[in-house]
Amino acid sequence: MKRRTFITLGSLAGAGLLLNHTTMGSTFLNSLTEQDYLMPVLFMGHGSPMNAIESNSYTEGWKKLVKDIPTPKAILVISAHWETKGTKVLAVPQPKMIYDMYGFPKPLYEVNYPAPGSPTLAQEIKDNVKFTEIGLDHDWGFDHGAWSILVHMYPEATIPSFQLSLNTTRDMQWHYDLAKELSFLRKKGVLIVSSGNIVHNLRYMAYMNEKPLDWALEFDAKSTELINNGDHASLINYKSLGSAAEISVNSAEHYIPLLYTLALQQKDEPITYANHDDKDTLIGSFMRSLKIG
Repeated sequence: MKRRTFITLGSLAGAGLLLNHTTMGSTFLNSLTEQDYLMPVLFMGHGSPMNAIESNSYTEGWKKLVKDIPTPKAILVISAHWETKGTKVLAVPQPKMIYDMYGFPKPLYEVNYPAPGSPTLAQEIKDNVKFTEIGLDHDWGFDHGAWSILVHMYPEATIPSFQLSLNTTRDMQWHYDLAKELSFLRKKGVLIVSSGNIVHNLRYMAYMNEKPLDWALEFDAKSTELINNGDHASLINYKSLGSAAEISVNSAEHYIPLLYTLALQQKDEPITYANHDDKDTLIGSFMRSLKIG
């Protein structure tokens, strides 16, 4: 495990991670036309919010995953940290910052990610998804499941970005089926980013230099095997995989975003991993991230 290097507030500004609010009305998207290639799909293991203001192996892994991706026309984030009754899509022109974490250093609460939203694309999702009713939301913004990774992936904050919520009243199969109806966005140059953690259990805090627990290693290996084999059914029904799976998915909201990414995989699309050898030393989670396409 590489030692973490904490970035000061001044360094954040210099790196373009701490950004001032700007009005970007000219970048708000109108309806997008289809293109001749599919945008990749990402699952990002986001771990501790502190990763937003640090430079470490995890943040470098995120950057590598997006390095060769064509510049997205928009970014849709499905974050573990926006749970609702019913399904909602953020439909505001300028999303606000949501600091949905407690007890962290002051610089974390001063990070700003002023990317514009895309009410037009939010409306397109509402109109195109037939699987369930999608509500337009005007109260949410960017939660830390979104901005903590976006500040490293696209620090310029000029790409229209918005979020889709997780419906807490539905099961795993339902989320997987809903995700399939989002596939039209890939044809329009929208990068769909799911943000959570495959292994995530805050009851088992991990600290520097501690070895990963056996159950975490077991489920990280098993889930990776199933992903590589395209066995999405087993990943949907993770509770049938034994105690290691149940302990690892103690917070199901961090696991569900993975299903959105997997559901969008087309036949023979390659998978690229990042941060698969690392665990987050502040949170009981592994940091495995992946790109499909």
